[in-house]
Amino acid sequence: MSGHQNQPKEYDAVRGSQNSIHICSNPMNPNPLNAAVLGGIEGVKSRLASPAIAARITALSEALKYGEAGLDLIVQALQDESMQVEFAAYSLLKDRTEEKIQKHLLNCDRLFKFDAIAVDACGRENSRIQSFARFFYEDLGNSIDLEMVCIPGGTFVMGWPATEQDRRDYERPQHRVTIPTFYAGKYAITQAQWQAVMGYNPSCFKGEKRPVEKVSWSDAIKFCSKLSHKTGKKYRLLSEAEWEYACRAGTATPFHFGETITTELGNFNGSKPYANAPQGINREQTTDVGIFPPNGFGLYDMHGNVFEWCSDGWHHNYNGAPTDGSSWKSGTDNDRVLRGGSWTHYAVACRSAIRIRGSADGRWTSVGFRVALSI
Repeated sequence: MSGHQNQPKEYDAVRGSQNSIHICSNPMNPNPLNAAVLGGIEGVKSRLASPAIAARITALSEALKYGEAGLDLIVQALQDESMQVEFAAYSLLKDRTEEKIQKHLLNCDRLFKFDAIAVDACGRENSRIQSFARFFYEDLGNSIDLEMVCIPGGTFVMGWPATEQDRRDYERPQHRVTIPTFYAGKYAITQAQWQAVMGYNPSCFKGEKRPVEKVSWSDAIKFCSKLSHKTGKKYRLLSEAEWEYACRAGTATPFHFGETITTELGNFNGSKPYANAPQGINREQTTDVGIFPPNGFGLYDMHGNVFEWCSDGWHHNYNGAPTDGSSWKSGTDNDRVLRGGSWTHYAVACRSAIRIRGSADGRWTSVGFRVALSI
């Protein structure tokens, strides 16, 4: 089957497709016993109160020497205001089998570490920041997990800025939207996850870790319903505002990577690059999820691979759009919103602001979805 057949309607949206702390004994009373105390569990406690993140992380490693008292300090650090310290505490506890420790771990989100990178207008990497995100696993059975990442709430400007090239009228007007904290799938729903919930695989490009495709909006809604019944949670599609907020991850550039994107950063048709990026490859099919760098929220494949269904009905512009992050339920006919670009589209169609429409009953090899969960 040709992957170029049966693509969604593009309309006009796409053409061509620290501070340190020093602990020392009292110079007026250089008693070795006092020095031992300061270097022992009391010393660990002192350093855990330091404003320096590195000092707190080092203290956590030393806390393991002090038995139950040390473990209690590490457990407390699971609530630290710094994700780096929280991640260090989690890493020290995750393989322990004590019932008390496991109970604490079950009651908190897990953390994962990743590098968020940025590029210049030529597609050259110009920064790399170590970042952390909270997530939890949803067990779908047969060793298949769904990873849900916590997206912190905030306010952003939705839509294209006047300075952005190749913008479209239905990406405007820009407007401020406030998004409550929610969870989003770390990846688009994979074929293995779809199979685990729905019992079959409709995809053209087979692969357990590839995104499921050839699923309509109606199919995606059925998946969310079955997943909700299976887990006891209310899974759903992202609203269009949530999707753009999650994609941008605090950025205001055409891509969360920066002014452009390359085919080393995402799966799209690289024969027509964006801005000053070099020409790239055209893989002509989907790829496994998660093989390209994530954005600043820890989400993968927000640019390219497959377009993603949103819950909203299609509107020709943002006049009257909700400003609270909710789904815009009304719309034209049976059309729904698609976001993010795909393997078959050019770079311009992968911008954070891009939006196209497709029939709710349409099934294409360039379209999949990811799921969300309200808090």
